[in-house]
Amino acid sequence: MTASLWRDKLSLYLDLIRWDRPAGWLLLLWPTLSALWVAADGWPGWHLLTVFVLGTILMRSAGCCINDVADREFDRHVKRTAHRPVTSGRVSVKEALLLGAVLALLAFVLVLTTTWAAVWLSLPALAVAMVYPYAKRVLSMPQAVLGVAFSFGIPMAYAAVQSSVPWQAWALLVANLFWVLAYDTEYAMVDRDDDLKIGMKTSAITLGRYDVAAVTAFYVVHLALWGALLWPVVGGGWFGLALVLALAQVVWHLTLIRDRTREGCFRAFRLNHWLGFTLFAGLALTYAQRQWWG
Repeated sequence: MTASLWRDKLSLYLDLIRWDRPAGWLLLLWPTLSALWVAADGWPGWHLLTVFVLGTILMRSAGCCINDVADREFDRHVKRTAHRPVTSGRVSVKEALLLGAVLALLAFVLVLTTTWAAVWLSLPALAVAMVYPYAKRVLSMPQAVLGVAFSFGIPMAYAAVQSSVPWQAWALLVANLFWVLAYDTEYAMVDRDDDLKIGMKTSAITLGRYDVAAVTAFYVVHLALWGALLWPVVGGGWFGLALVLALAQVVWHLTLIRDRTREGCFRAFRLNHWLGFTLFAGLALTYAQRQWWG
């Protein structure tokens, strides 16, 4: 294969894993890092930080491969996804699955450098990630399955630090699930017309005219649970400010989705990683202030 063909193939693979759209893996990263900081009571060290940052990127990329193979027949009928590499035939199903397997294996190798508790938890995490694409065929709210998949980094972070998973980790997973329900419903609102035509099940379709109200409720429940669970542990002005700024972002998102336009809903979805970053930054700054300034 010539250098030109290798470059073209690499470009297709990068498109397959959404390399130019980091918002997807950032949505997984920020709650995972928040859990990592809380579990470690501050700075977790370079080793665990590297494992979870790289592992998050690798697993999200593997998930894209699995998702695009599972949805290739449906994606042909959706404006936004019709030109994806697998759907358009530029990358074969076999290639996509092989790439996904390699990426998942690399992520597993990273987990092997932590604790056995984290290693064992990685197995159900992978199982949920593989089930999600097919949940859209049978469940009226498949976003709930995605919420579990996108939140599994939280108990894994605790397992990697503490070699066990306390109740707080599972409670944070539930809290984060509501955030996923909020932003993935915004995402589903973009494709609602196409999804109705092809018979795909999504939260946006299930919620109907109550979609905006439901997204609002999901955000509020997420912030209320996140704050209630972490305030006794973290507290402080930085974390309080982060919660206020996150709530302000929720209000901004509602102005974007209230008219239910494709552009507004997609923009709201893509901006969600800033909400996650805000909450993580509040935690990290609080711990840094305690450690360095007392």
